[in-house]
Amino acid sequence: MEKNNFDVTLLGSDINVYGMARAFHEKYGMVSQAYAATQLAPTKYSKIVTVHTVPDFHDDQVFANTLIKAHGQLNPEKKHLLIACGDAYAAALARGKATLAPYYEFHALEEDLLEQLVNKVHFYELCQQFQLSHPQTIVIDTPTLLDPSEIKLPFEFPIALKPADSVAWLDISFVGRKKAFRVKDRAEFDTLLLKIKNAGYTGKMICQEFIPGDDGLMHVLNAYVDSTGHVQMMFLGHALLEDPAPGSIGNYMAILPEADQVVYDQIKNFLEQINYRGFANFDMKFDTRDNQYKLFEINPRQGRSSFFVTLNGYNLAEYIVEDLVFGHTGGATVFGTGETLWLGVDNRLFKKYVKDSPAKQKALKLIKKHQVGTTVFYHPDFSVKRWILLKYMFYHYHANFKNYFKENKGE
Repeated sequence: MEKNNFDVTLLGSDINVYGMARAFHEKYGMVSQAYAATQLAPTKYSKIVTVHTVPDFHDDQVFANTLIKAHGQLNPEKKHLLIACGDAYAAALARGKATLAPYYEFHALEEDLLEQLVNKVHFYELCQQFQLSHPQTIVIDTPTLLDPSEIKLPFEFPIALKPADSVAWLDISFVGRKKAFRVKDRAEFDTLLLKIKNAGYTGKMICQEFIPGDDGLMHVLNAYVDSTGHVQMMFLGHALLEDPAPGSIGNYMAILPEADQVVYDQIKNFLEQINYRGFANFDMKFDTRDNQYKLFEINPRQGRSSFFVTLNGYNLAEYIVEDLVFGHTGGATVFGTGETLWLGVDNRLFKKYVKDSPAKQKALKLIKKHQVGTTVFYHPDFSVKRWILLKYMFYHYHANFKNYFKENKGE
């Protein structure tokens, strides 16, 4: 099979989709197709990814029928890669695995494993089983939300509060809704739980000790596991800044490449033991009290900022192509290293809002040497309309940081 005797369909239209489309374009010179419920800014006006919006695309029947119909328009002489780039799409692909397998080459976890991983209650149980460090945690069952005052907390405020079911959380809405909360006192805790209950969320809530420190202690790890269950690649990043807007907390805005063999070995063993396949993304925070990385969650896909891996020379598209198109599996695991800073904001915001540290000083040196890049600004994809849109998108972050960022907010 020749190098480009395949095509790719991406699921979603966010910055993660654009990062994957850019990886395919950089490596193979190809234009990706994408299907999504809505058109988001990062992929708009693009020449390297064509987004097809489909109403009710999150409905399982619509999802499957759309992709089967799309397959009929593809070159039958080629292999057809299918890659989920969001949690909801990864779940839909897992549910539709048997239906879509005759048409596409893709990775989709078994539904029971996916449930264990995306549901934080079960994920922390797995962490206990494999001796992976995570924050001290209690689980709040839905019925107790009717009377939050009865909940006894084994740790002091501030605490972290987040939904156990991140997919179900996407379906509810209320004033002040966030991906995760830092709760300062008991009164805020009780009020928040009642809001969540009244909004109709029926899943469990995760309540955790707050790991001290600001954004500069966050880390992210991306990995690829091939069809045989072997970890092909791992790359650790030091996240220096997060988006402070309520609906975007946890979205990284600056990542510096880092390496830690102890973490690599632990996560590699975990992924291979649980029979994982495909891309995986871990969020974790370094706890200075015991010098341990505390795992927060795993995403069954690339992270939204995972282009930092490709930016540092480990093209994410290449790993899945070598596996699912060419059948190249096994071999030594690649533990990524790099010297290029990834930014999701402009240099001014980075310099202003990142707390001074050795990591920031290293990042500033990389900026000075022009060893810095973004996901969305890609010269071969330039157009005036796209450039204006992206400049506006980056400018909008200035308002977010001005309105929501609090200096040393993690301390």
